[in-house]
Amino acid sequence: MFPIGDDDTALRTTPVVTYGLIAANILFFLIELNGGETFIRDWAFIPSRFRHDPASNVPTIVTAMFMHGGWMHLFGNMLYLYIFGDNVEDRLGHLGYFIFYVACGIAATFAQYYFNSHSSLPNVGASGAIAGVLGAYILMFPHARVDVLVIRQIISLPAVAVIGFWIVLQLFSGFGSIARTDETADAGGVAYMAHVGGFVAGLVLAFLFGGRGGPSRRV
Repeated sequence: MFPIGDDDTALRTTPVVTYGLIAANILFFLIELNGGETFIRDWAFIPSRFRHDPASNVPTIVTAMFMHGGWMHLFGNMLYLYIFGDNVEDRLGHLGYFIFYVACGIAATFAQYYFNSHSSLPNVGASGAIAGVLGAYILMFPHARVDVLVIRQIISLPAVAVIGFWIVLQLFSGFGSIARTDETADAGGVAYMAHVGGFVAGLVLAFLFGGRGGPSRRV
């Protein structure tokens, strides 16, 4: 099941923030690939390092949101941000959406940190922030439908089902993974609590920002 896009005819604005976030994630990932292990260690969020020296590691709370554990990790996150982010941005406005996105990412990071503050593995990925976008989407467009490609056929499914599939993909494909930089490990574990924290933050913030309900649109 592969989501392929949405109906943007009802959008009132161009989703410049969503496009900008996608571009920033791709650019930062390319820099990450070029920088290698040193770049990851310097700019990823490492819970144990933050625990011992919070002040010096505050920037990594944000920079880690633009790093990824691999091409599949990046592609999956950007696909869902592209499909669902424009709708949420249209409802919240450009500035409100940007603040919302960053806040969800920060909430996701600290949700994971709360349950695993002694970990020395670098935390990377936009999955927490995007989980927040998906939480907001469900609240704002509860009756929306998404066109997906299943084998060779395009079908329309409830957004809840598609978003649920995204969660499954994260669990089994490593979206939102904690990158491991030792030479013998190919990948780290999945930051489950970051997904939960981001999703809950998205629901709460969307409610507080007044984005709930509203006219439903077929997506």
